[in-house]
Amino acid sequence: MKSILVIGMGRFGTYLALKLTELGNQVMIADKNEDTVNRLAHHFTDAVIGDCSREEVLAEIGVNNFDICFVTMGESFQASLEVTSLLKDMGAKHVVSMSGSEIQSKFLLRNGADEVVYPEKDLAFKTAVRYNADNIFDFIQLGADYGVFEIKVPEEWAGKNLVDANVRKEYGLNVLAIKHGNSVALATSDYVFRADDHVIVAGAFRNVDRLQR
Repeated sequence: MKSILVIGMGRFGTYLALKLTELGNQVMIADKNEDTVNRLAHHFTDAVIGDCSREEVLAEIGVNNFDICFVTMGESFQASLEVTSLLKDMGAKHVVSMSGSEIQSKFLLRNGADEVVYPEKDLAFKTAVRYNADNIFDFIQLGADYGVFEIKVPEEWAGKNLVDANVRKEYGLNVLAIKHGNSVALATSDYVFRADDHVIVAGAFRNVDRLQR
């Protein structure tokens, strides 16, 4: 469990804070819009109404007590930049700021952000990869060229176990788990692939793409 502050209750900030709470963390939210905070406050450990670009507001919150501070103020990049800088100046342990462009990302990193998230770019990239290939149902990017993918079992694997399918040598992929219906189990060498299985594999984009051909 972590102690987390989320500043800015737009759509992204709200979804982020709710999910972090669902995962068992202690989450405080902050926004200058009183109606927004009052509407959401009951979901969270604590809530603050205030302009976090003002140093006295952040001082009252005690930002150095949180494991992570998220800055998700999408309506004003200037305010986001100011809050990011203030958080680091006031001793915040780890600051993650939301960006709307590559230029914004560079400025946020230069002004104190430990990490930057670029939701629109990330979602666009994930959507493009997902719908570019008929066999990819979900994926997590691990780098420029690698990821973890949920794919349908290729026809040539059906009826074979992991060893007989020779997945690692033939395709350069590591099978991590098997998904059948709503159940997920770790992959074992003697599991026989079924035609309606999905498999969770780790490897290069190019090797997953080969399975379509």
